[in-house]
Amino acid sequence: MGTRDELKAHAKELAREAESNSVFEALARAGYAANGVIHALIGIIVIVIASGGDGEGDQAGAMKAVAGAPVGFVVLWLIAIGLWALALWHLSEGILAHDLSGDVEGAARKWGRRVAEFGQAAVFAALGAISAAVAMGARPDGEEAAEGASRSLLQIPGGPILLGLLGIAIGIGGIAFVVMGVLRSFRKRMRLPDGGLGRGLATLGIVGFVAKGVALLIVGVLLVIAAVRADAKTAGGLDGAVDALLDLPLGPALAWVVGLGFLAYAAFTIARARFARM
Repeated sequence: MGTRDELKAHAKELAREAESNSVFEALARAGYAANGVIHALIGIIVIVIASGGDGEGDQAGAMKAVAGAPVGFVVLWLIAIGLWALALWHLSEGILAHDLSGDVEGAARKWGRRVAEFGQAAVFAALGAISAAVAMGARPDGEEAAEGASRSLLQIPGGPILLGLLGIAIGIGGIAFVVMGVLRSFRKRMRLPDGGLGRGLATLGIVGFVAKGVALLIVGVLLVIAAVRADAKTAGGLDGAVDALLDLPLGPALAWVVGLGFLAYAAFTIARARFARM
């Protein structure tokens, strides 16, 4: 038991030292900017698709668009470094779980906070890995990867249940984004400036969080449908969510709204690099 406590204490000490490092903080803030660039490209690609063009409206598609630009591989490596730094920052936040009391309710909130922080760390680490892979010449297809993973999962015992639970979890995440946007709870993690700039950033946050939440909710629904039908072709990522939107009445208009929402989220996230509480 003593060794376990010592390891926990050592992990917390390392996390505190990391968060007190100004260079690490600057890199983590750059990670927010990198995430904003990715979402801006996704928004642009979604609008292009909604207008009848071709593209991959997901993170992999955005990074492949960067790769096609002059010195794109350099930009991709910078994006990867920023995202990995942001992942480590969220990992540190999860380890420390600041300002939460030791009672039963506080313990529940602490572990809820840790799960959320560790989840974000995993997402940013994965995005950084995709960016690095594309920088080294890989050309992943997010939609094919989602279908392939779903197909593999459906082939194992209990796989459809696991896929359905994954879809539900992603859908809940989408709802959480919508709620954060509507309630403007993102303000707790930022120091928004006073006046028109602060109000403008808050508006971008509302629109952006709701738009991303809707997209994640659609992804979750697609995975649940794939689990119920045992058909991996129904599953998909963000690109599949855009295709699902286009199949709806007024689909192109709805996709335009989502694309603009991603642009709003991108602007908000880039601003978060400056105004986030770190």
